[in-house]
Formats: sequence, structure tokens, C-alpha cells
Amino acid sequence: MFGYKATTMDQVAKIANVGKGTIYTFYSNKEELFSEIIAGILKEMRTVAERSIKPDKSFFENAHLALISLLDFRNEHQLTVKLIQEEKEIGTKVVNQELHRLEEMIICFIKEKIEIAIEKEEIRKCNSEITAFIMLKLYVALVVDWEEHHTPLSKEEIANLFELYFVKGLSL
Repeated sequence: MFGYKATTMDQVAKIANVGKGTIYTFYSNKEELFSEIIAGILKEMRTVAERSIKPDKSFFENAHLALISLLDFRNEHQLTVKLIQEEKEIGTKVVNQELHRLEEMIICFIKEKIEIAIEKEEIRKCNSEITAFIMLKLYVALVVDWEEHHTPLSKEEIANLFELYFVKGLSL
């Protein structure tokens, strides 16, 4: 509710309806508690991405579905929205590190799917980590950055742009 920097262990204890000592029984400090919360978000995001993948779809269709679902999750989840805002406005180091952890999870997920697609000969051999990074950054640019100064793109427009700029280069 308050973002990382503005949240105190006293507030956490009050909202959880427990004594502050109880929280310190499980977590030695605020950073450790925050890291545990982010770990839960990472699990949720992976589940969201996995559920979006359809066995009858191509790699690129599934990549689009997974990336859109992950960005939707990130933009709708109250804590991630607050953390992104805090990172932009304050630049809290711990928040920056944890958001980087979220990004790394997404890249790792995409990388795994790219490697499977390469094995199935759906796409050309490529550096799967760099390709996953570029895919994510393209989606963030089209979904988040573009909207700062332009009319938001529909999911269909994003899929078409993804195909136009990216798919043609890897398709066999």
C-alpha cells in the first residue's frame, strides 16, 4: 500500500494484526520480508505465464500471450505498480534490485521457451538469453513506454508489431 520505503515494520505488524516481535521471529529485517514477498510474486507470475501458453499455438503466438499476460499482471498487481512508481520517483536501491529480479525471472522463462522452440526447429538457433531480453524489452517499449506519450496500442496491434519487427527475423 505504501511502497517499500514508506512501509515500516510497525505498519506491517499492525496490518497483520500481530506484534512486531512476531514478524522478527520469521524475518530479521524489512529487506528479508520484502524479498520473501517478491518471491511470492515471482511464483504468481510464472503461473500466469504458464497458464497463458497453449499447446496448439506456435512459439511466437505463445510468446505474445505469455508476455502480454506478464505485463498485464505487472501493471495490475498493486504492489508491483507501487514499486515501479517508487523506482521511478525515488530510485530506492532495494526496490530496483527486486524489480530487476522480476525482470530476470521473465527473461529466464522466455529463454526456456526459446530453447524449446530451437530444439523443435520452430525458430533459428540464436542466443536465447539475448533474444529473451530483446523480446521483453520490445514488449515493455510497446506496452509501457509508448503509452507515456501516445495512445495505448491494442493487444492485436502489439502482436502485429511483434511479428513485423521480430518474428520475421527468426522464422524458418
